[in-house]
Amino acid sequence: MKFRVIVAAAVLVSGAVHLKLWSDGFRDISVIGPLFVLNAVAAVVIAGAVLLWRSWPPLFVAAGFGASTLAAFLISATVGLFGVHEVWSGGYVIAANVSELVALVVSAWALYAEGWVARARTLALHRDSEAARRAA
Repeated sequence: MKFRVIVAAAVLVSGAVHLKLWSDGFRDISVIGPLFVLNAVAAVVIAGAVLLWRSWPPLFVAAGFGASTLAAFLISATVGLFGVHEVWSGGYVIAANVSELVALVVSAWALYAEGWVARARTLALHRDSEAARRAA
């Protein structure tokens, strides 16, 4: 449970940063503005799902949220994204990047700690043995 709380908090921090940046002027950027609002809304939905749905999909989605949001920033800070070229400094940048990294890492750890990885591995091995038995 504590891993899920950390994941939910990390996702919410990322969403809050994007909502704050949207209100500070990113709303006027044609593609980025709506994406920042979408990020904030998705953060609330994902955090709620992580806390309320005791299965693997919310953790998997939270990891994807962290990875994709972090990747979008890295693209924006290096080559630019939708006409925006971000910088590597500032409190909001650090807060968002750390929270997204925490969401990614702790979600992956929670999937392992809750046994979802072992269940998937067992299921895959079972499927492989069934397929081999049918082929023989």
